[in-house]
Parts: sequence; structure tokens; C-alpha cells
Amino acid sequence: MSDTVFDTSVRTEKPSHKGNKAHLPSKPCAVCGRPMSWRRAWAKNWDEVQYCSDACRRKRAAHD
Repeated sequence: MSDTVFDTSVRTEKPSHKGNKAHLPSKPCAVCGRPMSWRRAWAKNWDEVQYCSDACRRKRAAHD
């Protein structure tokens, strides 16, 4: 067996964007006003996303 010891407490490079959600775009829900953060599932249609949940989408449809 090897006696090599790795010190994981010292990082030489800054971590990349992976996991850093602070800089993702957001916008308010059209019904409740709750802020929605960008999700990978919405990447192709982020401009068309209006509602934070199915419940808000149903509420909006009921009012129209």
C-alpha cells in the first residue's frame, strides 16, 4: 500500500462555476411575484417562462 497523504484542506485553484448559483438570472412569477431562479430545464425557453409552479399556472388560467 502507498503511504501517500493528500492534504485536501489546501486548494491551489479556485473552483469553477459548478455549484455557484449566486450569479444565475432570476425573474418574478407573473402570479405570485415569487422570484424564480434559472434552471437548466428552462435553458431553451427561459424567455417564455412566466410561472414558478403548476399551481400558479392554473391560478392564472382560472382568472383569464
